[in-house]
Amino acid sequence: MDCVSPILNVATRLWDCTARPVVYICELEENLNSLKSLTEELSNLSKDVMVSVERQEELQQSRRTHEVDGWLRAVQVMAAEVEEILQNGRQEIQQKCLGTCPKNCRSSYRLGKIVNRKIDAVTELKGKGHFDFVAHRLPCAPVDERPMGKTVGLDLMFEKVRRCLENEQVRSIGLYGIGGVGKTTLLQKINNEYFGKRNDFDVVIWIVVSKPINIGNIQDVILNKLPTPEHKWKNRSKEEKAAGICKLLKAKNFVILLDDMWERLDLLEVGIPHLSYQTKSKVVLTARSERVCDEMEVHKRMKVECLRPDEAFSLFRDKVGENILNSHPDIKRLAKIVVEECKGLPLALIVIGRAMASRKTPREWEQAIQVLKSYPAEFSGMGDQVFPILKFSYDHLDNDTIKSCFLYCSIFPEDHTIENEELIDLWIGEGFMNKFADIHKARNQGDEIIRSLKLACLLEGDVSENTCKMHDVIRDMALWLSCECGEEKHKSFVLEHVELIEAYEIVKWKEAQRISLWHSNIIEGLSLSPRFLNLRTLILRKSNMKSLPNGFFRFMPVIRVLDLSYNEELVELPLEICRLESLEYLNLTWTSIKMMPIELKNLTKLRCLILSYVRGLEVIPPNVISCLPNLQMFSMQLGNLIRDIKEYDEVGVLQELECLQYLSWISITLLTVPAVQKYLTSLMLQKCIRDLAISSCPGLKVVELPLLALQRLTVLQVDRCNDLEHVKTNMGLSRGHISNSNFHNLVKVIIYRCRFLDLTWLIYAPSLEFLSVARSHEMEEIIRGEECGDSEIEQQNPSIFSRLVELRLIDLPNLKSIYRRALPFPSLKEIRVFRCPNLRKLPLNSNSATNTLKIIGGKSSWWEELEWEDDNLKGTFTPYFKAW
Repeated sequence: MDCVSPILNVATRLWDCTARPVVYICELEENLNSLKSLTEELSNLSKDVMVSVERQEELQQSRRTHEVDGWLRAVQVMAAEVEEILQNGRQEIQQKCLGTCPKNCRSSYRLGKIVNRKIDAVTELKGKGHFDFVAHRLPCAPVDERPMGKTVGLDLMFEKVRRCLENEQVRSIGLYGIGGVGKTTLLQKINNEYFGKRNDFDVVIWIVVSKPINIGNIQDVILNKLPTPEHKWKNRSKEEKAAGICKLLKAKNFVILLDDMWERLDLLEVGIPHLSYQTKSKVVLTARSERVCDEMEVHKRMKVECLRPDEAFSLFRDKVGENILNSHPDIKRLAKIVVEECKGLPLALIVIGRAMASRKTPREWEQAIQVLKSYPAEFSGMGDQVFPILKFSYDHLDNDTIKSCFLYCSIFPEDHTIENEELIDLWIGEGFMNKFADIHKARNQGDEIIRSLKLACLLEGDVSENTCKMHDVIRDMALWLSCECGEEKHKSFVLEHVELIEAYEIVKWKEAQRISLWHSNIIEGLSLSPRFLNLRTLILRKSNMKSLPNGFFRFMPVIRVLDLSYNEELVELPLEICRLESLEYLNLTWTSIKMMPIELKNLTKLRCLILSYVRGLEVIPPNVISCLPNLQMFSMQLGNLIRDIKEYDEVGVLQELECLQYLSWISITLLTVPAVQKYLTSLMLQKCIRDLAISSCPGLKVVELPLLALQRLTVLQVDRCNDLEHVKTNMGLSRGHISNSNFHNLVKVIIYRCRFLDLTWLIYAPSLEFLSVARSHEMEEIIRGEECGDSEIEQQNPSIFSRLVELRLIDLPNLKSIYRRALPFPSLKEIRVFRCPNLRKLPLNSNSATNTLKIIGGKSSWWEELEWEDDNLKGTFTPYFKAW
């Protein structure tokens, strides 16, 4: 065996030396085909890589990596080399003898060897063509310019925002306002014209947030703007992305622009670091709701208002075109009417302006105005462009109760200033809240709903004001929604200042669920009883009606709310009303009805009965009120009408009110000592009377309010009680005896024509918002300090008058002091002082000067003679002077 092994080894080597050339020659054609196939595969792979490279270079502003660039060039070189080899191979095969043997074995051997090596090279190059990423992102420009057209009316607001952005103390700004008012356009202008011209910010990132919030998408937008390769963050978790974003942004002066926010976004969850004062970084956001600004804790919130009339006309003219406006003298006049209908809302001005650009005659414009005023949803662009955008705000309200309350606001006329209290009472009458909830709780709920609608910019007015308004275009949208987006056009009718209406028009109302007529005396002339079989709400206000036609209420079987208020010539209540078995709310405020009919007791479902300021009311028959078992609210305020009121059985009415199980809110004026005493000795009345006026009451010297009364009263008015000397509590004012909580509901106190009253007990009313003292000629001090000392008063009540919004002092010739020490008055907005010649000092300190406080006086001389806590304080206030 030892001599066989060397022989085999030599034989094997000889075979290798001869076999390889033979293989190169014999398999040349097959190997050429393999090389061609592999090269085609490499070419296809190269094309795919090139497509990916070009896409990233074009769309993502990237540059191919050196590795990819070198590989692509190597593929091109390889393709040329292979093509040459393939061409030589074709010639070599064509030259074979008898089609099988090569003419030149040496040449075929060399070519076969080259083909084999090239196969290996192509295979290796192909293997290198699978890349994790093909391009590096180029450094982004700090600011991406946003496309936008010409802007109108944003310069003033832009300047306000600019000043805030340049204030180093302001790190975040919230821009809020009604839908379509131009918030996004303003943000685009800030992006392009402010940040686009500055070099002190490293990166400005625009993010459309919308709803629902998608944290992952927001992070991707940020990472796409930052200089980090996509492969480092793609497919990573939100937490990993947040950590990476935070690390990158902490090293920069950054600006985050958040557009279209509907709810709070946790910036830390995204990875946006806390805005410290060590950098210049800013966050600016837009939202329709001020509440979002609050929840985002922005340093400065700014409301984007509708355009002024001149700005509105300029924007409208830009959309209509000068050639149309100048085509006829009447068109410019009609254009101003159209602009007025839009009430400065840019979205409406743009859409309506474009629609009017095709109307070239005054008649076409007049027809368009008629449609816009009567059926705005049918005007071109309103129902399919304007209203759906505004509807987003409605859709995002918290619940169906708030939505119903919002839609109900449209029953008031255009530009009508709505009293919060009367609106909430109507909501209660409609049953939007729990029908048998405590009325005080229902009113608090109503206040919160109005607040939420104001914050959402669906109602206008400051959150702290007791009134609200509805923008005309928002109101049109609400009416559109009330009619189920136009599908049921005749569900609600609101008319104002209509003197004549044709019978065929009233026929249209037969399907109506709500009819609201204001300043429109069209009812008295009806000869036929209207058939309103679906009518649930009828409001006939300020219509100068002297009477209602017989049979008017005959065919209203399901009516629940009837409001006849402010018809001062209406002297008789039709008995037909007393047969409306479904009626739950009846408002006769400011009518002149002499006598309540005894048949009123048939309204057993009545929950709200409002008889305030009924001029000349003589009779409320006995056993009427006590027969209204579901009554929850009773109002009979008299105001200045006490001279017109004939004596009626006050005590009897109070006794009947005592018997009602569900009664929880009474607003009433008491005129006699027995009536006052009845109130002071009845736990039921003390519990239910929330708004109390004590007027005249000859012989009444002292009113000692029990604890229960103190806990329940929200409004207290003492009027023309010349014999009254003290309004006090039965707990005294000694230290520790009275808790702030005992007075937590009292928000309004009015003292008028009372000889003298000690009002020191008001320091224990922490929720007091309005205080008026007028024509009390012997009053020297509002709050007296000598009983327990100023320091003890302040020690027990560190927030004296902390919620007071308005203070009125009128015709008090002997008044010398409001309070002996200066107070901060953090909520005070207005002080009115007229005919108080001896009042030489206002209790204001330096903290009071931080508020927007109006001080209104009758004469400039009074202002000049005022003494101040320090000499610099006077210059911080701007006085206003009005004749009284």
